[in-house]
Amino acid sequence: MTSTVSTTERRLDRIRGAVEARAHNARTIAALTSNPGCARRAVMDAAGVDKARLASHLGVPAPYGQSQFAITRGNAFEAQVKADGCAELLRLLRERLHLPIPEVAYDDLDEVGGNASRELRHARSRALLGRAATGAEDAGTLFDHPLLRLAVGGRWVYLEPDLIAFQLAGTFRVVEIKSFAVVDGQADGDSVAAAAVQSAVYVLALRRLMRDLGHDPGVVSHDVVLVCPENFANRPVAVLLDVRKQLTVLERQLSRLARIDTILDGLPAGLTVDLVADEAGAPTRSASEVAEALRQVDARYAPECLATCELCYFCRDEAQGTTSALGRTVREELGGVELVDTALGLAAGTLAPSDEQVEAAAVLRAAARLRIECLRGAA
Repeated sequence: MTSTVSTTERRLDRIRGAVEARAHNARTIAALTSNPGCARRAVMDAAGVDKARLASHLGVPAPYGQSQFAITRGNAFEAQVKADGCAELLRLLRERLHLPIPEVAYDDLDEVGGNASRELRHARSRALLGRAATGAEDAGTLFDHPLLRLAVGGRWVYLEPDLIAFQLAGTFRVVEIKSFAVVDGQADGDSVAAAAVQSAVYVLALRRLMRDLGHDPGVVSHDVVLVCPENFANRPVAVLLDVRKQLTVLERQLSRLARIDTILDGLPAGLTVDLVADEAGAPTRSASEVAEALRQVDARYAPECLATCELCYFCRDEAQGTTSALGRTVREELGGVELVDTALGLAAGTLAPSDEQVEAAAVLRAAARLRIECLRGAA
């Protein structure tokens, strides 16, 4: 087992090159599991490749990720909610959610004795959360920035969450603090959906920690406390967000992710997307050479990638002319038909289908007939 892990790690280090690995977080895991069949995304993330920098060097930068303004606003709002020992948060929990919290013990796990190493933070988080799960009278109530971990693609990924976990009467809840506004009781649907998936990542990681410690994973509630600004003001509001659906999807998709070492077995031994930076940090390797290396890893592009992956434009250009570029629904309906030209030929009846294309050809011909009828009716 040790030999396999070390070999996998060495190969991933070679793929990434002589730069520090990018750490996963709940946002990247949520995006990764949105397309579990993409080997390229799995390998790049497992290796810790800076995909944004890679895409920029390839000439296809994607406007993906949070703006600096959004990050600054989010940090300021989080600091407000957590100020004075989380006084504002406690007010919300007591008043808005009617949770009886008579006494509070606060533990900040952002570092341990001035040491911010992941291993030490995780060990401390594990010890404190495990002790709280035993129901000890002096166990903690609020745990700020506990460092969790989750197995993704056969490897442990440390999560550095922007959350607080609190336990009351033996039940743990995750608190997610977001800077998007709740206006007249409503928030942007896409923002809430993204927050739900990210929160589900934390809930799952916390549940698996409890399981590993011998406790019932059910002590971690599926109801997440979402804290947002109310009506564009700085005053926070708290609501409960049920993430059971997101948990089910997350667990299923994580289980489907191929093990990284299995994917690596099918790749060239010397594969690397290292940009070979000079002393000033500027890439010296040609974009064409890096692109050729990247193409050695199979991608599974879908239009949804435009909202979840920094390499989306590179993969979209690569997928031009394929049915997968039209979306997952089209790709699944037309199983065995990889090219748009092939689909058009089957629809027009000018191309004879192969054995695996017979069903898809019937669907395409029916769709073409209906289109013609609709156009005639409109005329």
